[in-house]
Amino acid sequence: MSKSVEKHLHIISFDIPIPANYGGAIDVFYKIKALKERNINIHLHCFKYGGRKPSSILENLCKSVHYYTRKSFAHDLTGNIPYIVNSRRDDELIESLLSDNYPILFEGLHSCYYLNDKRLKDRIKIVRTHNIEHDYYLNLSKTEKNYFRKLYYINEAKALKDYESVLENATGIAVISHNDYVYFSNFLEKAFTVSAFHPNEQVDILTGKGEYALYHGSLEVNENHHAAMFLVNKVFSGLKIKLIIAGNKPKRELVSAVENTPNIEIRTGLAVEQIHKLVREAHVNILPTFQATGIKLKLLLALYNGRHCLVNTPMVVNTGLEDLCHIADEPQLMKSALKNLFNKEMTFEDIEKRKNILEHNGFMNAHNADILINKIF
Repeated sequence: MSKSVEKHLHIISFDIPIPANYGGAIDVFYKIKALKERNINIHLHCFKYGGRKPSSILENLCKSVHYYTRKSFAHDLTGNIPYIVNSRRDDELIESLLSDNYPILFEGLHSCYYLNDKRLKDRIKIVRTHNIEHDYYLNLSKTEKNYFRKLYYINEAKALKDYESVLENATGIAVISHNDYVYFSNFLEKAFTVSAFHPNEQVDILTGKGEYALYHGSLEVNENHHAAMFLVNKVFSGLKIKLIIAGNKPKRELVSAVENTPNIEIRTGLAVEQIHKLVREAHVNILPTFQATGIKLKLLLALYNGRHCLVNTPMVVNTGLEDLCHIADEPQLMKSALKNLFNKEMTFEDIEKRKNILEHNGFMNAHNADILINKIF
């Protein structure tokens, strides 16, 4: 019997994906884990910044792990290349890529500095898009109050839109959602959908009732801050229902808004396991968003582990998860939905419905790893 040929893959990650505590890092980490389980030898390249450190967990999952320091504004980053791309270039990275002929997976437009390098023109190159980056940055500019950051987001959005043409050099584009597929397939026939990778291996939900509603997310991110302020000022104001807002680095505006609202509390500095426990024990996970980009991993976490899930349309539109959520867009409709849901237990029938959709409709990591492997190898 002939020995099967080993499969090797370079993955260029925009960040060190441990701890897997925000959307992009979660997708990258659990993708690596799923590919490892399918005997893919991964050569991981990570850009260090924001205090994240090398991880023995990654070294155990990967054949090799390489770290590079992300460049700052202080470096020579002139030209029309977006900052999030230009700051992720390193001579050692391209030399490592050129040392063999393995396929390359570029995580996000962020990681695509070498995508159009002529020395890689004959390589298999897949780009994983986590959202439509120029839309994401334009939306960030709309909620940013600091003039200079707002200007940066506007300029970066324009640069990212112009830079998208680099994707023509890819062998394939692995988009994360149906909305993104519609956008990218308009100008790239090589787009295909691979849903988000996540930590949930099976649906595990408590029946009965919980005692609070939960909103969770990194509160330093403007999108999440905006959503939390909306809930505090527009939805839970005047309600007797308890709301827990869980997330790191809440802005002063949010802390002040909650100070005189006895039914709302902020919990910060929580470990990932503590967030998961809050999600599981809540009666309603309430997750509005004002950016319909990608697919929100917090939504998958809530649907796999939490009871009722109340969202607005941008959170769930064209995700395939619409039938599992209660949807309300206006504050008064959300108030009414909350009152109704707190009178409704989570039943075995509700849980079975979740299982049927989540475990059979392309949301499992194993299924999505197989799609990637078939496209790459």
